[in-house]
Amino acid sequence: MRNLPRHILVVRLSSLGDVAILAPILLEFKRKYPKRKISVLTKNEFAPLFSFIESINIIPIDFKADFRGLLGLVKLSLKIKTLKVDAILDLHNVLRTKILKLLLNNIPFRVINKGRDEKKQLIQGKIFHQLDLTIERYIRVFADFGFNLSMKEPAFPPPKKLPPRVTKMLKGYKKPYIGIAPFAAHGSKIYPLLKMEKVISALSKTNTVILFGAKGNESKITQRISREFSNVVSVAGRFALDEELILMSHLSVMLSMDSGNAHMAAMMGINVVTLWGVTHPYAGFIPYNQPMDNCLMADRERFPKVPTSVYGDKYPKGYEKAIWTISEQDIIEVITKKF
Repeated sequence: MRNLPRHILVVRLSSLGDVAILAPILLEFKRKYPKRKISVLTKNEFAPLFSFIESINIIPIDFKADFRGLLGLVKLSLKIKTLKVDAILDLHNVLRTKILKLLLNNIPFRVINKGRDEKKQLIQGKIFHQLDLTIERYIRVFADFGFNLSMKEPAFPPPKKLPPRVTKMLKGYKKPYIGIAPFAAHGSKIYPLLKMEKVISALSKTNTVILFGAKGNESKITQRISREFSNVVSVAGRFALDEELILMSHLSVMLSMDSGNAHMAAMMGINVVTLWGVTHPYAGFIPYNQPMDNCLMADRERFPKVPTSVYGDKYPKGYEKAIWTISEQDIIEVITKKF
């Protein structure tokens, strides 16, 4: 039998959704290989995603403050050497991690194949079929070191009670809770607010709708919506990431754009309905353990170049309206079927 590394370092620096996808793998790893030590290198702001997993060593990194530029990476490589790891799994495969590989050339190092060529063909319209999921690509890197993680049984964090601050804010609001995360990094991935408000109006008649988002403008928008409808509350920008995760674990269903919130809710074992505009599930970013019928997509007869990019940052003129072709009624019907 192959000798497995005793202590591995997993590297995934960003972004929110990609880091969240790693969580169920780590849960399965600790279940199957309890005697193996695992450390995770990620950015500071994403460290709370792993707060629910016992016996793993999180190394939160602030590149701007502590590890800026090439000298910062040299400093980081020295820090990694003190961990005395036997293997490094690079699940990011970007310039920073490539430099770390050169600086740590005495440690066995395996790198994710992101399938960039396949994704390029998908965007160019040369192929149109399901590509490997991100979680499958992660698992292969573990397999390179002999770790067999089948993920046949879904792995989720154990349930936790709502934090006191969250309980206080939800006082008077009754279950079931439906979460809605109406924002994304790019406008082409955001469902029009006027249409979303119709969805909120319908769902809030018999459920409590909880609106998620960031501080600033997203918080202002969700606060306005919460004032206009009964049984709607905005938690945008109100809680820490770990508190939001616990709150998500108490939802009956989450409605999200193709964004990090979808992956956060999925890692907590929640039904997640996602809306897709110029991006497409075929690129491999379907949230963990979610069926394809939870993914509502833009009309490709009207917008045949979808997907126009992997991340939603590039699209032809007019394609920002592709997501508008998803009907409010279809969203409401899919969500109500999840109860």
